[in-house]
Amino acid sequence: MIAHIPNLLSLARLGAVPVVIWCVLAGENVAAFWVFLLAGLSDAFDGMIAKRFNVTSQFGAWLDPLADKALLVGTYVALTLRDALPMWLTILVVFRDALIVGGALTVQALTQRFHVEPLMISKVNTALQIGLVVAVMAERAYFSMPPHLVTWGAALVAATTVLSGVTYAITWSRRVTAWERERKEGEQPKQ
Repeated sequence: MIAHIPNLLSLARLGAVPVVIWCVLAGENVAAFWVFLLAGLSDAFDGMIAKRFNVTSQFGAWLDPLADKALLVGTYVALTLRDALPMWLTILVVFRDALIVGGALTVQALTQRFHVEPLMISKVNTALQIGLVVAVMAERAYFSMPPHLVTWGAALVAATTVLSGVTYAITWSRRVTAWERERKEGEQPKQ
């Protein structure tokens, strides 16, 4: 039974995406805040359970980041449509995620190898993206924040978004280059 809990939590997080989007767009700020926060906490719990009980799966390795990306991208788009986040930031975040997914699929198609390993800068970027959403939602639901919080938060998110996108591109190009070198060495006749 425990083996299924991480994937069930990821599925619940994926199911929370349309709820968060609807709450944001409908102006249900308190509900949006709590659904997003609970969905975010489910990410921490599914990872903790999977590692603690050694119940990782190939399905979970794809489902967990998919649920994370869907939650963040959906929330960023909804908050942008409500003028709570700048459009340029949401475009940058969505472009980076498309770059990551496209890059991963390209590397997998070229090399027939795929190893999902989030980079540290990507983890920092995700934490900052989540922090910005929580701050914006908390402000809309409960209380005022310092005047430049969104501006500084957006700048930090933008900087780490660009840095992580570039880092992924470099990492993947190195992997493809190494694979290409291995493939060519394997084709050379033995002497």
